Amino acid sequence: MSDTQVADVMTELEINVIKVVSADVINEALSIIDTALSDLIKRELVSTGEVSDMLLDVRNLLTTAMRG
Repeated sequence: MSDTQVADVMTELEINVIKVVSADVINEALSIIDTALSDLIKRELVSTGEVSDMLLDVRNLLTTAMRG
């Protein structure tokens, strides 16, 4: 999709559909990522389950914020 197509799609969105995530939620998501990365960087092997868990935690946090 080109830049023009993305812009066209964005202008078609109704304003009441667009949600804003607060800075607190973004900071909490970043904190989860930073903590997980600092734990994982010390190891040579990381299971896909651990990475999936971290991504699910961040996704759940952001999804909950979008519903609120």
